[in-house]
Amino acid sequence: MGCIARLGCLVLLAILAVGAWFTRDRWMPESMRSHTVSTTKGPTWEPLSDAGARRTETALSKLSQQRGPVFQTLSGADAASYIFRELASRLPQSSDSVQAMVSGDRVAMRANVKLSELGGAGALGPLGSMLADREPVQFTGTFRVLKPGLAEFQIQEIKIGAVNLPRAMIPSLIGRFDRGQRPAGLDRDALPLPIPRYVGDIRVANGKITLYKTVE
Repeated sequence: MGCIARLGCLVLLAILAVGAWFTRDRWMPESMRSHTVSTTKGPTWEPLSDAGARRTETALSKLSQQRGPVFQTLSGADAASYIFRELASRLPQSSDSVQAMVSGDRVAMRANVKLSELGGAGALGPLGSMLADREPVQFTGTFRVLKPGLAEFQIQEIKIGAVNLPRAMIPSLIGRFDRGQRPAGLDRDALPLPIPRYVGDIRVANGKITLYKTVE
Protein backbone atom coordinates (compact mmCIF):
# COMPACT_ATOMS: atom_id res chain seq x y z
CA MET A 1 0.00 0.00 0.00
CA GLY A 2 2.93 2.32 0.63
CA CYS A 3 3.98 2.02 -3.01
CA ILE A 4 0.44 2.71 -4.23
CA ALA A 5 0.19 5.71 -1.92
CA ARG A 6 3.48 7.10 -3.19
CA LEU A 7 2.30 6.58 -6.79
CA GLY A 8 -0.93 8.41 -6.02
CA CYS A 9 1.04 11.34 -4.59
CA LEU A 10 3.18 11.54 -7.69
CA VAL A 11 0.11 11.63 -9.95
CA LEU A 12 -1.41 14.36 -7.77
CA LEU A 13 1.79 16.42 -7.93
CA ALA A 14 1.90 16.04 -11.70
CA ILE A 15 -1.68 17.26 -12.01
CA LEU A 16 -0.93 20.25 -9.79
CA ALA A 17 2.20 21.09 -11.82
CA VAL A 18 0.28 21.03 -15.13
CA GLY A 19 -2.47 23.18 -13.64
CA ALA A 20 0.09 25.68 -12.33
CA TRP A 21 1.74 25.91 -15.77
CA PHE A 22 -1.50 26.64 -17.62
CA THR A 23 -2.51 29.29 -15.07
CA ARG A 24 0.97 30.88 -14.83
CA ASP A 25 -0.24 34.19 -16.26
CA ARG A 26 -2.32 34.63 -13.10
CA TRP A 27 0.50 34.23 -10.57
CA MET A 28 3.93 34.30 -12.32
CA PRO A 29 5.76 37.67 -12.53
CA GLU A 30 5.78 39.24 -16.04
CA SER A 31 9.56 38.95 -16.32
CA MET A 32 9.44 35.16 -15.86
CA ARG A 33 6.67 34.37 -18.35
CA SER A 34 7.47 32.70 -21.65
CA HIS A 35 6.41 34.62 -24.74
CA THR A 36 6.29 32.73 -27.99
CA VAL A 37 4.51 35.20 -30.28
CA SER A 38 6.78 36.09 -33.20
CA THR A 39 6.86 39.67 -34.46
CA THR A 40 9.00 38.93 -37.51
CA LYS A 41 7.40 40.20 -40.71
CA GLY A 42 7.82 38.47 -44.03
CA PRO A 43 8.24 40.17 -47.40
CA THR A 44 5.39 42.53 -48.28
CA TRP A 45 4.24 44.31 -51.41
CA GLU A 46 5.07 48.01 -51.43
CA PRO A 47 4.03 50.72 -53.90
CA LEU A 48 6.78 52.40 -55.90
CA SER A 49 7.64 55.78 -54.40
CA ASP A 50 9.45 58.89 -55.62
CA ALA A 51 11.13 59.14 -52.21
CA GLY A 52 12.56 55.63 -52.55
CA ALA A 53 13.79 56.37 -56.07
CA ARG A 54 15.49 59.56 -54.83
CA ARG A 55 17.26 57.67 -52.04
CA THR A 56 18.57 55.23 -54.62
CA GLU A 57 19.74 58.11 -56.81
CA THR A 58 21.63 59.52 -53.81
CA ALA A 59 23.32 56.15 -53.25
CA LEU A 60 24.24 55.99 -56.94
CA SER A 61 25.79 59.45 -56.80
CA LYS A 62 28.07 58.25 -53.99
CA LEU A 63 28.96 55.17 -56.02
CA SER A 64 29.93 57.37 -58.97
CA GLN A 65 32.56 59.28 -56.98
CA GLN A 66 36.14 58.31 -57.74
CA ARG A 67 36.96 57.89 -54.06
CA GLY A 68 33.48 56.79 -53.10
CA PRO A 69 32.33 53.37 -51.85
CA VAL A 70 32.60 50.34 -54.12
CA PHE A 71 29.07 49.17 -53.34
CA GLN A 72 25.78 50.43 -51.95
CA THR A 73 23.18 48.18 -50.28
CA LEU A 74 19.63 49.45 -50.47
CA SER A 75 16.30 48.38 -49.11
CA GLY A 76 14.29 46.39 -51.58
CA ALA A 77 11.56 49.05 -51.69
CA ASP A 78 13.97 51.92 -52.47
CA ALA A 79 15.94 50.08 -55.16
CA ALA A 80 12.79 48.65 -56.71
CA SER A 81 11.23 52.13 -56.86
CA TYR A 82 14.19 53.32 -58.93
CA ILE A 83 14.61 50.21 -61.07
CA PHE A 84 10.97 49.62 -61.90
CA ARG A 85 10.47 53.30 -62.67
CA GLU A 86 12.94 52.68 -65.49
CA LEU A 87 11.05 49.54 -66.58
CA ALA A 88 7.59 51.09 -66.38
CA SER A 89 7.84 52.52 -69.89
CA ARG A 90 8.01 48.98 -71.27
CA LEU A 91 4.86 47.75 -69.54
CA PRO A 92 1.40 47.79 -71.16
CA GLN A 93 -0.07 51.29 -71.20
CA SER A 94 -3.04 50.17 -69.11
CA SER A 95 -0.78 49.19 -66.19
CA ASP A 96 -1.65 50.79 -62.87
CA SER A 97 -1.18 50.16 -59.14
CA VAL A 98 2.41 49.04 -59.69
CA GLN A 99 3.98 47.42 -56.62
CA ALA A 100 7.25 45.64 -55.89
CA MET A 101 8.54 43.07 -53.41
CA VAL A 102 11.98 41.65 -52.68
CA SER A 103 11.99 38.15 -51.20
CA GLY A 104 15.27 36.34 -50.59
CA ASP A 105 17.25 36.52 -53.84
CA ARG A 106 14.37 37.38 -56.15
CA VAL A 107 12.42 40.51 -57.04
CA ALA A 108 8.76 40.70 -58.02
CA MET A 109 6.72 43.44 -59.67
CA ARG A 110 2.97 43.43 -60.19
CA ALA A 111 0.43 45.72 -61.82
CA ASN A 112 -3.20 45.63 -62.92
CA VAL A 113 -3.29 45.18 -66.69
CA LYS A 114 -5.88 44.91 -69.45
CA LEU A 115 -5.40 41.45 -70.95
CA SER A 116 -6.21 42.84 -74.38
CA GLU A 117 -2.71 44.37 -74.32
CA LEU A 118 -1.26 40.90 -73.83
CA GLY A 119 -3.08 39.56 -76.86
CA GLY A 120 -6.33 38.94 -74.99
CA ALA A 121 -7.38 35.91 -72.96
CA GLY A 122 -7.45 33.85 -76.18
CA ALA A 123 -3.70 34.28 -76.60
CA LEU A 124 -3.19 32.40 -73.33
CA GLY A 125 -4.89 29.24 -74.57
CA PRO A 126 -7.06 27.24 -72.15
CA LEU A 127 -5.72 29.34 -69.27
CA GLY A 128 -7.43 32.41 -70.69
CA SER A 129 -10.91 31.08 -69.87
CA MET A 130 -10.04 31.41 -66.18
CA LEU A 131 -9.29 35.15 -66.42
CA ALA A 132 -11.24 38.41 -66.45
CA ASP A 133 -10.74 41.33 -68.87
CA ARG A 134 -8.39 42.98 -66.39
CA GLU A 135 -6.13 41.09 -63.99
CA PRO A 136 -3.10 41.63 -61.74
CA VAL A 137 0.02 40.52 -63.60
CA GLN A 138 3.08 39.57 -61.56
CA PHE A 139 6.65 39.21 -62.85
CA THR A 140 9.27 37.54 -60.66
CA GLY A 141 12.96 37.25 -61.46
CA THR A 142 16.39 38.72 -60.93
CA PHE A 143 18.89 41.12 -62.52
CA ARG A 144 21.91 40.60 -64.73
CA VAL A 145 24.34 43.23 -66.02
CA LEU A 146 24.94 42.71 -69.75
CA LYS A 147 27.41 45.49 -70.50
CA PRO A 148 28.25 49.02 -69.32
CA GLY A 149 25.04 50.98 -69.23
CA LEU A 150 22.69 48.03 -69.69
CA ALA A 151 21.25 45.32 -67.42
CA GLU A 152 18.24 43.07 -67.79
CA PHE A 153 15.39 42.00 -65.55
CA GLN A 154 15.33 38.27 -66.25
CA ILE A 155 11.77 37.05 -65.70
CA GLN A 156 11.55 33.55 -64.23
CA GLU A 157 7.83 33.47 -63.40
CA ILE A 158 4.70 35.22 -64.64
CA LYS A 159 1.43 35.01 -62.78
CA ILE A 160 -1.80 36.41 -64.22
CA GLY A 161 -4.56 36.57 -61.67
CA ALA A 162 -4.32 33.25 -59.84
CA VAL A 163 -2.80 31.44 -62.86
CA ASN A 164 0.92 30.64 -63.10
CA LEU A 165 2.04 30.59 -66.72
CA PRO A 166 4.26 27.78 -68.00
CA ARG A 167 7.82 29.10 -68.27
CA ALA A 168 7.89 28.28 -71.98
CA MET A 169 5.22 30.94 -72.55
CA ILE A 170 7.21 33.78 -70.97
CA PRO A 171 9.22 34.89 -74.06
CA SER A 172 6.14 35.03 -76.32
CA LEU A 173 4.15 36.99 -73.72
CA ILE A 174 6.98 39.51 -73.30
CA GLY A 175 7.08 39.90 -77.06
CA ARG A 176 3.40 40.89 -77.07
CA PHE A 177 3.60 43.73 -74.57
CA ASP A 178 7.21 45.03 -74.58
CA ARG A 179 6.79 48.44 -76.20
CA GLY A 180 10.45 49.42 -76.55
CA GLN A 181 13.31 48.51 -78.83
CA ARG A 182 15.07 45.36 -77.65
CA PRO A 183 18.87 45.71 -77.51
CA ALA A 184 21.15 43.06 -79.01
CA GLY A 185 22.14 40.36 -76.53
CA LEU A 186 18.97 40.70 -74.43
CA ASP A 187 17.49 37.35 -73.36
CA ARG A 188 14.06 36.53 -74.78
CA ASP A 189 12.65 36.19 -71.24
CA ALA A 190 13.97 39.57 -70.05
CA LEU A 191 13.22 43.29 -70.09
CA PRO A 192 16.09 45.77 -70.68
CA LEU A 193 17.13 48.02 -67.81
CA PRO A 194 19.29 51.10 -68.48
CA ILE A 195 21.82 51.62 -65.68
CA PRO A 196 24.67 54.07 -65.04
CA ARG A 197 27.82 52.89 -66.81
CA TYR A 198 29.73 52.75 -63.53
CA VAL A 199 27.41 50.05 -62.10
CA GLY A 200 29.15 46.73 -62.72
CA ASP A 201 26.86 44.29 -60.88
CA ILE A 202 23.46 44.06 -59.20
CA ARG A 203 22.89 41.40 -56.55
CA VAL A 204 19.73 40.49 -54.67
CA ALA A 205 20.00 38.72 -51.30
CA ASN A 206 18.14 38.64 -47.99
CA GLY A 207 15.50 41.06 -49.21
CA LYS A 208 18.03 43.77 -50.16
CA ILE A 209 19.60 44.92 -53.42
CA THR A 210 23.30 45.74 -53.65
CA LEU A 211 24.80 47.80 -56.47
CA TYR A 212 28.53 47.35 -57.18
CA LYS A 213 30.85 49.80 -58.86
CA THR A 214 32.71 48.74 -61.98
CA VAL A 215 36.33 48.01 -61.06
CA GLU A 216 38.70 49.25 -63.74
